Amino acid sequence: MNSILTRFFAPPIIPEPLKPGLYHWKTPDDAPLQYRLHLRIEDEGMGVMIVNAATVLHLNNTASEHAYLLVQGASEEEAARVISERYRVGRKRAIKDHQEFRDQVETLATNPQVDPVMFLDFERKDPLDETPSAPYRMDLALTYRCDQSGAVDPLAKRRVDRELNTEEWKTVINTIWEAGVPHVTFTGGEPTLRDDLRELISHAENLGQVTGLLTNGKRLAQAAYLEELAQAGLDHILVVIDPSDPKSEMGLKNALASEVNTAAHLTITPENAASLNEHLKRIASLGVTAMSLSASERSEALAAALSEAREHIAILGMDLIWDLPVPHSSTNPLALELEIAPEATGQSNLYVEPDGDVLPAQSFEKAIGNLLTDSFESLWPVQT
Repeated sequence: MNSILTRFFAPPIIPEPLKPGLYHWKTPDDAPLQYRLHLRIEDEGMGVMIVNAATVLHLNNTASEHAYLLVQGASEEEAARVISERYRVGRKRAIKDHQEFRDQVETLATNPQVDPVMFLDFERKDPLDETPSAPYRMDLALTYRCDQSGAVDPLAKRRVDRELNTEEWKTVINTIWEAGVPHVTFTGGEPTLRDDLRELISHAENLGQVTGLLTNGKRLAQAAYLEELAQAGLDHILVVIDPSDPKSEMGLKNALASEVNTAAHLTITPENAASLNEHLKRIASLGVTAMSLSASERSEALAAALSEAREHIAILGMDLIWDLPVPHSSTNPLALELEIAPEATGQSNLYVEPDGDVLPAQSFEKAIGNLLTDSFESLWPVQT
């Protein structure tokens, strides 16, 4: 991928590269436009900037310097001075380049309609072409319980016989943050059945991670509970809507009315396939602007329904999300949508089961290790 600053001339002196690490920055609470940046400095000073946990930009050393100074809170004048000294370029050139870099990042962060490939003159590259130094996201299945009675999802892994306690999950979150993972989603089963969900969200947020929640929405029907999660710092919610359950729809409505970024997920089944367009129209009428889809099984009929649903989503003016996790009992939408071979999974995200076992993706049967007993270096990159 070409650098974000391909027009820069090569500097006459190559300075010592920045120290590898993960850095983050968030706009002040009173800023009119809110966005969040994570910068991971790789070996040799190359960088990866993740904008709003969604857009991934690969940066050369010079661009990484500009990004580092931005997330460290340096003023434009301070950044220009550092760039001028380290790269031996004029102060006027340095401040012009830094201002332009900031403007480009802010445009990407606050305008979701901008294509970063076209806007930054990038060479288009498939997101799975390269394995990063650490995953961009970890999906944490806090529990495989799916209702208040304690019933376990029937398609959950049979060998998972316990759930990590609160302190163990905090250890897992610390480990993946130190490894350079900027984004976690809490999934299941039904993660809102865990009494410590708010505490775990707050812990991850205090570290600096972006946090997401995958839920059936039923507990979100309680406005006070949703507010607790929002106050803990929850960044986004994916509600797995059950069209037949009023609580699920009410939870989705409450989430959409909150300040937490919210999308909906619909699992296509043989039972709802015939009325799929009506369900999608109803979901759109609630104010949903982004949706993800999966199928409950692999079949020609559901594959055709999935294709039709994608077209209907576009007609209804909603965006299609393809890279967020889905309930454990659903077919992996990434593989289904893009027809990616199983061995291609585990290249940008990892899935953690309730007992700490790590899978390249939720559909895998064999764990590659456990985050409480194995080092992260032994788990990543995934050996295929």
